[in-house]
Amino acid sequence: MELSPIALLLALYQFVILVFSLSVHECAHAWMAARLGDQTGRLEGRISLNPARHIDLVGTIVYPLFMIVAPLLGWGGSGVLFGWGKPVPVLTRNLQKITRDDNLITVAGPIANLLLAVAGFLFLVLLILAVPGGRDAAASSQAPALLDSFTAIQALTLLASLTIQINLALVIFNLIPIPPLDASRFVRNLLPYNALDTFDAIGRFGFVVIFILGRLLVNLLLAPATALVAAALSLFLPHR
Repeated sequence: MELSPIALLLALYQFVILVFSLSVHECAHAWMAARLGDQTGRLEGRISLNPARHIDLVGTIVYPLFMIVAPLLGWGGSGVLFGWGKPVPVLTRNLQKITRDDNLITVAGPIANLLLAVAGFLFLVLLILAVPGGRDAAASSQAPALLDSFTAIQALTLLASLTIQINLALVIFNLIPIPPLDASRFVRNLLPYNALDTFDAIGRFGFVVIFILGRLLVNLLLAPATALVAAALSLFLPHR
C-alpha cells in the first residue's frame, strides 16, 4: 500500500510539528531548571529550539515513523503522532528545595505543550473569524485525508489543528506515570526512600510498556480532549 500525496503531506506536517513541539518541551525543562539553580541543561545547550539539541533517536525518529508506517502494514489504525525527546539532565543537588523544584522542572514541559495547543487554538479561531474561507477550511481540516489538494488557507488551518492535537497528545502522553515520562517524576518524589530502588527497577522496562500501551492510552484520552476543543471552537464560529 502506498501513501497518497495528501497522506504523505499530512505525515510530513505531523512529523515537523512533533519535532518542534518536543524541542519546546525539552527547552522548557532546561529553562526552568536554570531558573531554579541547576545550570546543567543550559551548559549543554538545551535552552534552545534547535531540534538537533533535543532529538532522541528512538523517541523522536523511530517511534513516530513506526506510527506512520504501522497502519500501512495492517498493525493498527492511523492516529496523531507523539513521542519524546532526549531527557534534559538535572542535578537535584543544585536545587534549593529538591522535591518542589524537581516537580516544577517536570511540569514545565507539559505546560509548554499546553501553551502551544492554546496558541494553535487561537490561531485557528483567528483564521475562522478573520480570513475569507476560513470556516470551510477549518471544517475540511478535520478530515484532511478526504482532500484532493490543499489551498493556502486549508494548509494553515490544518497546521493549527495538528498543532492542537499533537501537543494535547504530548500532554496526555507525559501524564502516564511510567519512567522516563514526566509523570513518573512526580510518583518518584512521592515514594518513600526504601521504595525508590524498586520503582527504578520497574522503570527499566518503561519503554516496553510505552511501546505496547502508549498509543492505546493516548488515543483513549485524546478523543474527549479533542471533543472539548471542538466544543470550545464552536463558540467562536459565526452562525449561518
